[in-house]
Amino acid sequence: MAVLESQMVPLGTPAPNFKLTDVTKGTLVSKKEFSNAPLLVVFMSNHCPYARHVEAKLAEVANAYAGRGVATVWISSNDVENYPADAPEELAGQARRVGADFPYLHDADQEVAKAYKAMCTPDLYLFDAGHKLYYRGRFDATRPEKGEPTGEDLIGALEALLAGEPPPEPQWPSMGCNIKWKPGNEPDYFG
Repeated sequence: MAVLESQMVPLGTPAPNFKLTDVTKGTLVSKKEFSNAPLLVVFMSNHCPYARHVEAKLAEVANAYAGRGVATVWISSNDVENYPADAPEELAGQARRVGADFPYLHDADQEVAKAYKAMCTPDLYLFDAGHKLYYRGRFDATRPEKGEPTGEDLIGALEALLAGEPPPEPQWPSMGCNIKWKPGNEPDYFG
C-alpha cells in the first residue's frame, strides 16, 4: 500500500464535470444536478485503511450538512480488477454500512479522478455554490490507530463556507492509500 498526500489544487479551481453511475441506485448522477449548491466531492475506497478509518464519521458529517444545503458525492476510481473490494457491489455495501444518504459513484475509466487530480483515498474537495474550489485536504489530523475521527478540518471549512467567510488557512493535504490506477493509466501528475 503506497501512502500519499493529496495535491493541493489551487483554490478557486472550477469543479470538473462528471456523469457516473451511483452504485446504490444504478442511476447516472452528474455534477449539473448540484447546480447552485455547495458540493463536497470525496474520492473514497472500501479497502484502504485510511478511508475505512474516517468513513463512518465522514458519512455522518455529509448527511448532517445535507440538511444545510451542502451536496456530497463519494467517488471510487480504483482498479476493480486488481482491487475487487472496490467493485461497485462492494462499494454499495460500504454505503449501507456507514448510512450514506448521498450518491456513491463509480469512476470505471478513472477519467474523473484524473480531472480532479485526485491522488489518494480519502481525497476531499469542497466547492462553493458556484462550484469553485473552497477547501481541499484532510478530514482531520487523525490516522488509522491514532485517534478517533472528528472531522474538525472539514467541519471548520463547511462552517466558514456557509457563513460566507474566506477559505480557512492553513489547509493541510489529505493522506491515504494511492488511487489504484489501471496498469498504464497512471496520470502524468501521479509521478
